[in-house]
Amino acid sequence: MYLPNHKKLHVVAGRATQELATAICHELGVKLGSPNIEEFANGEIHVKYGESIRGSDVFIVQTHAEWEGRSINDSIMEHLIMVDAAKRASAKRITVVAPFYGYSRQDRKASGREPITARLLADLFLAAGADRLVSVDLHSGQIQGFFDGPVDHLTAMPVLIDWLSDLGDDDMVIVSPDAGRMKVAERYTNLLNADLAYVHKRRSTEEKNAVEAKEIIGHVEGRTCVLIDDMIDTGGTICAAAELLHDYKAKRIIIATTHGVFSGPAIDRLKNAPVETVLITDTLPLPSEKQADKIEVLSVAPIIARAISAVFEDTSVSEIFGGNHLA
Repeated sequence: MYLPNHKKLHVVAGRATQELATAICHELGVKLGSPNIEEFANGEIHVKYGESIRGSDVFIVQTHAEWEGRSINDSIMEHLIMVDAAKRASAKRITVVAPFYGYSRQDRKASGREPITARLLADLFLAAGADRLVSVDLHSGQIQGFFDGPVDHLTAMPVLIDWLSDLGDDDMVIVSPDAGRMKVAERYTNLLNADLAYVHKRRSTEEKNAVEAKEIIGHVEGRTCVLIDDMIDTGGTICAAAELLHDYKAKRIIIATTHGVFSGPAIDRLKNAPVETVLITDTLPLPSEKQADKIEVLSVAPIIARAISAVFEDTSVSEIFGGNHLA
């Protein structure tokens, strides 16, 4: 008996990622499926797919973020339940698409008696039935090794590079906010033909989210400076770096980051910082209370769509970035 292999692509999304998922499906030319998510009176989540996904290649998109009064933990639990429902509905392959992967900063034990929650989350998705993981700009590359299956680590660098290239500034300096982001900053300098600088800083060991920037290593006076990071949470690190660049007489200061988490005082800090533009992507929803004139949102939908297409067609995801996402 011979059965021809007719693969079927099915994309669904959680409630925290509807706009991005719609844009991804537009790029793919497919309809966004309906997981029919509802809640019981006590807040428990219920999922029932609106059509048969038996034998399908299912991509479940959900960014791990707050939305409409719900917490990041709600979005993660919803994501896990959607994976479990797809597994029990006989999906052939289940790919978790997490544009922003939750708990990514807890990727090691920095001191005794701490969890490695990034690994725990990977284990939960594996137990739920996920076969593959796709994410954008993980906080650290080692998280790829936490998931026991293929991981496609995408980067928003192409869309950020395109915007920065359009500035037409031939005297640009890429600035790493700390030594840990130097490798990423170097990739930007190579692609933009720019110089490199970094902020020497000291993080408080007594108080969480407290950062003291010390000095700039590199020549920034009178030049356009672009601060590169993977995320902005409370904004303490990046705003302290911007203030220091201002003190060093930088001509223009631009922030370019993938994930705009914007917790607590972040928006007020950014509004008051000597920054011209804050570039972020749409990996996370940006509610009205977190919007500001300085903030410009770029879409990663084309990048994620190309990755989904490559996974579905069993072709190389690395070729999308020319291997630069692995550097």
